[in-house]
Amino acid sequence: MIDKVGVIGAGLMGAEIALVCALAGKDVLLADTSQDNLSRALANLGKVLDKGLQRGFYQPAQKDEALARIRTTTDLAGFADRQLVVEAVFEDEQVKAGIFRILDKVCLPDAIIVSNTSTISITILSSYVSPERRPNFAGTHYFSPVSRMKLVEVIPAIDTVEDTVNALLQFSRDIGKTPIRVKDVVGFAVNRVLHVFLIEAMRLVEEGVCTAEEVDVACRLGLGHPIGPFELLDAVTNGLSLQAQEILHDAYGERFRPRPILKQMVKAGYNGKKAGRGWYRYGKP
Repeated sequence: MIDKVGVIGAGLMGAEIALVCALAGKDVLLADTSQDNLSRALANLGKVLDKGLQRGFYQPAQKDEALARIRTTTDLAGFADRQLVVEAVFEDEQVKAGIFRILDKVCLPDAIIVSNTSTISITILSSYVSPERRPNFAGTHYFSPVSRMKLVEVIPAIDTVEDTVNALLQFSRDIGKTPIRVKDVVGFAVNRVLHVFLIEAMRLVEEGVCTAEEVDVACRLGLGHPIGPFELLDAVTNGLSLQAQEILHDAYGERFRPRPILKQMVKAGYNGKKAGRGWYRYGKP
C-alpha cells in the first residue's frame, strides 16, 4: 500500500492533490519553490476544508487532521523516502524535465513517479528519468477542483509495467477517486472531448448565435452540466485553455485550431476569474 506521497507544485491543482491524499490518511510532503507559496497553499486548503464543513462533506476533526498530515519543503531531497511522487507544476516540458532529473537521483529505486500533465506525452516525460526508472513512471491526470472531481486518468508510458498501473489504479480508489486507464496520446481522453466542445461554444459566440451567458445557460439546463463552458474557461483561465488547444492543434490538426476570439481575450488580459475579467466580469467594475 502507498502511504508516503510527495506532491511537487503548490498551486491549486497540486495543493488539492495533497489535500485529498491527506484526507485519505496518507503522509504527504508538498513542495514548491518558496515557503511563501507553500504558506498560501495551506491557507487556501484551510478555506477549501471550511467550505466542505459548511456543506457537510467533512467532519470538524478532519480539517486539523488533514492539514497536520501535510508537511512542506522547498528541497526535493526530502522526497527520498516517498513511495509515490506526483509532479503537478505548470505545463512546461523543460520545467518538468528538470524536476524529473532531480527525482531520478533522490527517490527510492522502486518509487513510482507520475506527472499530472494534461497534454504532454507521458512517454516523452518518462525519457527524463533513467531507463531503470521508466517501468515505474506514468501519468495520473486529476481534474480541478480535485477536492470535488472524482475522475483520475491513469496513463501508462511505453515502458510502464502493469504492476505500476495497477498500483496507481488502486491508489486512486484509496483516496476516493474513480480511475480510468487511458492510452498515452496527446490530450488523453477528457481534454480531447472538452476542447472540441469549448471550440464549438466559442464559434456560437463569434457567429452571434448566442451570448456566452446564453450558451452557459443552455449547457447547464439542456445538457445537465454543473457549469457552462464559459464559466469553466474563466475558472481554469483562458490562457491555459489556449495553450492546451495549441498543443492539440499541433498534434491533430484543424479540428483543434484555437478560435480567434480566445486569442483576443488572452492577448487583452481577459484571462478569467482571477484576472477580474474573462467572459464575465468579477469584482468591482
